[in-house]
Formats: sequence, structure tokens, C-alpha cells
Amino acid sequence: MDLLMPESGLLFWMTIVFIIVFLVLLKWGFPSIIKMVNDRKAFIDDSLRKAHEANEKLANIQKEGESILQEAREKQAAILKEAAETRDAIVENAQDKAREEGARIVNEAKIQIETEKQNAIRDIRSQVAELSILVAEKVLKQNLSTDAKQMELIDRLLDEVSSDNKKI
Repeated sequence: MDLLMPESGLLFWMTIVFIIVFLVLLKWGFPSIIKMVNDRKAFIDDSLRKAHEANEKLANIQKEGESILQEAREKQAAILKEAAETRDAIVENAQDKAREEGARIVNEAKIQIETEKQNAIRDIRSQVAELSILVAEKVLKQNLSTDAKQMELIDRLLDEVSSDNKKI
């Protein structure tokens, strides 16, 4: 039973040592432990607050990213629409220029054809006139081979000229 029941002297010294250890712990140990626990609690609270702020910032950044992405899509659509309009305008302008150029070429060709036609007609007239003069000359040479025939032709021509002058 000695093991279960300590002696009174031992009990006294154990109590004294316990009180000294308790006082030392109370003076230096517990404040350090409480300070470490409070620091740890403050660190955890600060970390939780920062994590919450980071989550809020991340949510805001995601919202901003989505709005920027939507804005970029809208700008892309506007740019594509503007590019299509510009392309259509350029194509229409090119078609108009091609039509104008075609009309100008056709007009120039018509003018050139008309000019060449007039030149050909003048050339034909001059050739016909030359041929007519040659034919008339040969006919007159044959018809006016005698003096009497020449006088008869002169009289007839003078009569025609004088009758033409009376009509005027």
C-alpha cells in the first residue's frame, strides 16, 4: 500500500514544487503560451480575411474579364461589320469605275468609227469625183470632137445657167 499512499513529507514537497512550477508557469509560461495562441489566432483571422478579400477580388476580376471579353466581342463584330461595309463600298466603287471606263471606251470607239466612216466616205467621194471627171472628160472628148458640137454644148449650158438664175 505504500505505493498508493504517499508519505506526508513527500506530499508536502510535491505540493511546494507544484506551486513553484505553477507560479513560474503563471508568471512566464502562460503569458507566452497565451500570446502565441493569440498571435496564431490573429494570424488565422488575418489569413481568413485576406482569403475572403482575395476571393472577392477574384470574383471582381472574373466579372471584369467577362465584361472585357464581351466588349472585345462587340468591338470585333463592329470592326467586321465596318470591314464588310468598306469592302462592299470598294467593290461598288470599282464596279462604277469599270462601268464608266467601259462607257468611255465604247464612246471613244463610236467616235473613232464615225471618224473613220467619214474619212472613208470622203475618200469614196473623192474617188467617185475623180472617176466622174475622167468619164466626163472622155465623154466630152468624144462628144465635142467637132466645133459644131462644142458650140451646141456651150449654148445649152448657157441656157441652163440663165434659167437657173431666173428661178433664184
